[in-house]
Amino acid sequence: MNDNEKTEIFVTGGAGYVGSHSILELLKNGYSVVAVDNFSNSKPGKDQTMPESLKRVQCLAGKELTFYEVDLLNKDSLKQIFQKHTFSCVVHFAALKAVGESCRVPLDYYRNNVGGSVNLLEVMQEFNVKRIVFSSSATVYGVPLYLPIDETHPVGSTCTNPYGRTKYFIEEILKDVSKSEKGWSVILLRYFNPVGAHESGIIGEDPHGVPNNLMPYISQVAVGRLKELMVFGNDYDTVDGTGVRDFIHVMDLAEGHVSAVKEILTAEFKGCTAYNLGTGKGYSVLEVIKAFEDACSVKIPYIIVDRRDGDVDSIYADVSLAEKCLGWKSKRSLKQMCEDTWRWQSKNPIGFRT
Repeated sequence: MNDNEKTEIFVTGGAGYVGSHSILELLKNGYSVVAVDNFSNSKPGKDQTMPESLKRVQCLAGKELTFYEVDLLNKDSLKQIFQKHTFSCVVHFAALKAVGESCRVPLDYYRNNVGGSVNLLEVMQEFNVKRIVFSSSATVYGVPLYLPIDETHPVGSTCTNPYGRTKYFIEEILKDVSKSEKGWSVILLRYFNPVGAHESGIIGEDPHGVPNNLMPYISQVAVGRLKELMVFGNDYDTVDGTGVRDFIHVMDLAEGHVSAVKEILTAEFKGCTAYNLGTGKGYSVLEVIKAFEDACSVKIPYIIVDRRDGDVDSIYADVSLAEKCLGWKSKRSLKQMCEDTWRWQSKNPIGFRT
């Protein structure tokens, strides 16, 4: 047994898109993983004991993980898990994450995202687990004051949607907790727009209902599940009028989480630090559509519709701090993001369902 195998990592929201890919990388790096999920955006496997995404992760990793079906709003269930295990670190993904939906049902987002995080932190405190890597978001920056955005950019004051505000509030809670009590180590990973899938095509993004994000929407149009892509607005102040985003391959993002776990487990790391995870380059919606068509030889029909509430013109990252401090940088191109997305979707036209 290597040292990492003795290190148990507790992962919330582990069956989701970024969570499942990150767990795969944690397992490949030798860590032991205990994951929880409430199936709000994942599907159970055939035997109903574990999400299908995590069953496939085990196959890819050639290693088992421990799974519990738990909602973070159920504090007693969380405590029972902490009584059974000795965790070195928590990686916190669990959250509702649709920008548009958060504008329609904000209370659901505050209750789930903020309330669940407070429960988690209280249980961590009770069991003296004081290291946490938090899955935050570039939405905490709100309307960009300058580009590329670095970690010193103001956060919170211009958040454009309740989802982003929940991430900002949780960041502030984590900062306050780390100041209030010695021994806490917190890494805030502000990542930009995850896309792509594992290169095998065995796991990928499988949202419930109509996708809220661009790439799964494109791929579902390409595979015939949806008739056409809706492009939300073409009057932004960008190169072609459509929104510009920093798209990052989910496997680069997963490797970034492993880098953060390695860093937070060192004796030297203390306090609370934020890192951007992105590519440092922005692509417009129309540029992504063209790249997908070129990479996959599939025509994507689309229509222009009204803007969505809460969307900004352009946002992309300055990622130099993560490279300097975590030794991490993205490696995969937009072409590979599109190819891997298509491999996943074409192999799994209805996602994890059979």
